[in-house]
Amino acid sequence: MADLRIYTVTIVILLFCSCNPSGKVNNYSLNDELSLVVSKRYLNLPVSHKEDQSAMSFVVDGKHELDFVIRLAPADPDYWVFYDISKYKGKELEISYSGNKAGLAKIYQDDLINGHDSLYRESNRPQIHFTSRRGWNNDPNGLVFYEGEYHLFYQHNPFEREWQNMSWGHAVSRDLIHWEELPLALVPDSLGTMFSGSAVIDYENTSGFGKNGIPPLVVIYTVDSPDNERQCIAWSLDRGRTFTKYSGNPVIDSKEKWLTKDLRDPHVFWYKPGGFWVMVLYEKDGNSIYTSLNLKEWEYQSHTTGFFECPQLFELAVDGNQNNKKWIMYGASGTYMIGRFNGKQFTPESGKYYYGNGALYAAQTYNNIPDSDGRRIQIGWGRITHQGMPFKHMMLLPTELTLRTTKEGIRMFSAPIKEIDMLQEDKMEWNDLDAAEASEALKEFNKTISCRIKMKIRLSHPVDAGLSLDGQQIFRYDMNNNQVNGLFYSPEDRTSMEISADIILDKTSVEVFVDDGAFSYAIERKAVPGNTDGFRFFGRDLKVKEMKFCLMRSIWEIN
Repeated sequence: MADLRIYTVTIVILLFCSCNPSGKVNNYSLNDELSLVVSKRYLNLPVSHKEDQSAMSFVVDGKHELDFVIRLAPADPDYWVFYDISKYKGKELEISYSGNKAGLAKIYQDDLINGHDSLYRESNRPQIHFTSRRGWNNDPNGLVFYEGEYHLFYQHNPFEREWQNMSWGHAVSRDLIHWEELPLALVPDSLGTMFSGSAVIDYENTSGFGKNGIPPLVVIYTVDSPDNERQCIAWSLDRGRTFTKYSGNPVIDSKEKWLTKDLRDPHVFWYKPGGFWVMVLYEKDGNSIYTSLNLKEWEYQSHTTGFFECPQLFELAVDGNQNNKKWIMYGASGTYMIGRFNGKQFTPESGKYYYGNGALYAAQTYNNIPDSDGRRIQIGWGRITHQGMPFKHMMLLPTELTLRTTKEGIRMFSAPIKEIDMLQEDKMEWNDLDAAEASEALKEFNKTISCRIKMKIRLSHPVDAGLSLDGQQIFRYDMNNNQVNGLFYSPEDRTSMEISADIILDKTSVEVFVDDGAFSYAIERKAVPGNTDGFRFFGRDLKVKEMKFCLMRSIWEIN
């Protein structure tokens, strides 16, 4: 769970209290209610950012189901959000609200979400990246492959485009490119809100959650409350469509050990050599290792300092050699260490190094990728906003992580997965162009929404050179200072005047992979106001030795 969580205590206090002009604190009252019999799939709720966040509660047939906060619009909404109520069909839903009650009259149920007719066609909707239909998104969670589906869970506020009401959103894909958004997987409960975590398939049924030969899909997640962060588990027997939370939660509560609230983001995997589960957990100043035989009872083993949030620990072959493997430990910021792991302790051997930067944060890799595939596939949170949209932030493109031997030693590379190629169309190639010729070649694509440019450029002088789009320098190499877009990068060949880049543009983002993924970054696509120059190569006597261009089809099925 990303660093926005540090505001939780303050927010909770403010949401459930208000001050009158005398400064005296008053508790909200939840007396006025809206009652309806559920007959449709969705409950549509209007949102206005002119309103303060206020408490809302759902009670179904007399049973309390959900508490959250929302800026319910009493008049014209800024946008609409929705909640899937299909599981309550035929039951009475009572809605209580502590804010302006006028907004209750605007809530309605329907089999379609409000705005369905423009869904995925919105002006700032990314076309080749996953974004949720509505609401706030941050950390990817629970990345796991099971029975032909790649699961993408993610930190999500379904009731507003800003951070709050942390739940687990859920989407599935069969190719890591085209996604189907499913109902929420986890919602806040009496223990707290749902923070980051991971997912595993318990094939041996060590947890006892399996039934009739069906192995459970188990999610391990952090629950956040004003005074603590604890680790919990839940399981599914229907391919992740519904989850049952373990009655013995929490399974780890180590606040007393560390004397801090920072205990979150469990990454769990099966350690085959030892025949047990391993959890890597961010605690206070780094990553702790826990082990378990059943996913319920955990034993602390060791600690590695120097990381903040969202840990990962996995093994990669060096140069594809399965007889030579190293372990990677990383945190949310895109830095990593290379070392050894014996099931209980990680021993660093080199690092920390950067493999990515910019908008990338809190990336996670997939569990349970089939041995026949063997890739380590990663998805990261893209901290990129979408002006005027009823959603905020995105998932970056999936990448494959590899270890390669360089002159500097073993390093981790991150490059787009091969499946992205299926979106490419209208491919074109050029060779040996000067800057003006290369700019002219791309002129007809200046207004393109999504495209991919692979290029190798040669500098004649150690000065800035690269490619801009409407005044924004989307790729700038400063050979003199060893920087790419202001971030340190030194090619393996120190004397080479050449550098390559794989640039993938979407409606609101730019992702760049330098020298086959030795370094990568993501930035917001943001034209300089008033600039309509389109694509422009720049640099003193710059040569574009190779350039491949293709348009990218939308991942959304738009009728």
